[in-house]
Amino acid sequence: MTGSLVSAGTRRRVRDLATPIATALGRLGLTPNALTLIGFLGTCLAGWAAANQAWLAAGILVIGFGVFDLFDGALARATGTASRLGAFLDSTFDRAGEVIVYLGIVWGTLDLGLQLPVVLAASALGAATLVSYVRAKSEGLGFTPGSGMASIGLAPREVRIAILGLGLVIAGLLPGFPTDTDGAGGAAYPLSAVALNLSLGLITILATITVIQRVVHVRAQSREG
Repeated sequence: MTGSLVSAGTRRRVRDLATPIATALGRLGLTPNALTLIGFLGTCLAGWAAANQAWLAAGILVIGFGVFDLFDGALARATGTASRLGAFLDSTFDRAGEVIVYLGIVWGTLDLGLQLPVVLAASALGAATLVSYVRAKSEGLGFTPGSGMASIGLAPREVRIAILGLGLVIAGLLPGFPTDTDGAGGAAYPLSAVALNLSLGLITILATITVIQRVVHVRAQSREG
């Protein structure tokens, strides 16, 4: 039992769906590493949108480029060009993009004078970083080789992206502070911030549980060895 919200079968089906799109991009002359860079730049754009409180645009970009992230690996496998360098760059740019989006949320909510979303964004980023670190460290020490650790835990990267993207989209559709905050109810806590708080809080909880699940998994493997 992996305890993951995304089964191994689902992962395979999604990879199969991504392959024809990835190969089409390859025919345009794009390499797997170029797709990795494009995905990172798109995520940076999402962070910029969040910093400017364009929550809906940020959410669409997070989800869109989260899906786009499938294509570099799919193209590498389809063309037989998978490499350790490509895997390293993909993982590094994924982490960097995630950090930039959270920083964008921090900047955008700070500009609104709100503190709770800032704290929750920091906690979500910290928990998400630990998820990735535990996987990298465990695999570096020889536990759960290959991509096995990716299927351990409730909130791997794709789940976190889905929650974050959906939270941003909902925040963009809900009202924020009105232009005139002096009117009746004008200073009430904005519903858009509530959506952000819920999504960031959920990511924090699920990512923390994922870290614990992965630690327990590695501990069990160490006993077997």
